[in-house]
Amino acid sequence: MTTDPYPRIGDAFGHILARCWDAGATPWSAVEVIERDDALISTGDASRYFTEPERWPDLERHVWAQATGRILDVGCGGGRHAVPWSAQGHEVMGLDPSPEAVRVSGERGVKAVVGSVPSLPDGLGQFDTIALLGNNLGLLAGPAQAPAVLASLAAVARPGARLIGSGTDPGDGGTAHAAYHACNLRRGRARGQLRIRVRDGATATPWFEYWLATPDELATAVAESAWTLESLDRDPTSPGYVVRLRLPS
Repeated sequence: MTTDPYPRIGDAFGHILARCWDAGATPWSAVEVIERDDALISTGDASRYFTEPERWPDLERHVWAQATGRILDVGCGGGRHAVPWSAQGHEVMGLDPSPEAVRVSGERGVKAVVGSVPSLPDGLGQFDTIALLGNNLGLLAGPAQAPAVLASLAAVARPGARLIGSGTDPGDGGTAHAAYHACNLRRGRARGQLRIRVRDGATATPWFEYWLATPDELATAVAESAWTLESLDRDPTSPGYVVRLRLPS
């Protein structure tokens, strides 16, 4: 695994997001570059962080609509989910480790703070819905880290609160990922765990852990937490799935 020390550590994701927003969120006005720790590079259109609900997958739109009460949007980015919730009259708090993402969300009318799981900032208050949408179940980071993440979210959730989230089943990985998955298993990690960072020219975020959990792995992690798995629905056209979790009342 590589440990390239040369990129300058900074808010690479936020810079990409802000550049896209400043360009009107037009397709391919900014490119997100993701580097995996085996040197695999992938790119994507940053405008996806600003798509409106009618352009989301049906399953994501369905679970998004089930948010109620006061909402904590974990990994809010530029406010893709939070802005339409606010438009419906919900009280939303965005949370993102990127200062520029928080700034963009604020410009779009969403209150947001800099922070990440499991070390949530003080003073957030209590929430009726916790959201880990946009594939943000990956922020559970891995089987060893998930208990701390789920416990931190339960600590800011009201009794009976719901957690809604979306994730991706890593499957068999295909030829591009099979060797990485095999390496994970040899090291005692889950097959779909990733160590990645976002690059923007000579700037990179710190490396962070991200978990593409199978539905069974996700269910096991939830069973060991204060949350109860209410439902898990798979997308018949992709590896994606959505979940609803509940705290005891």
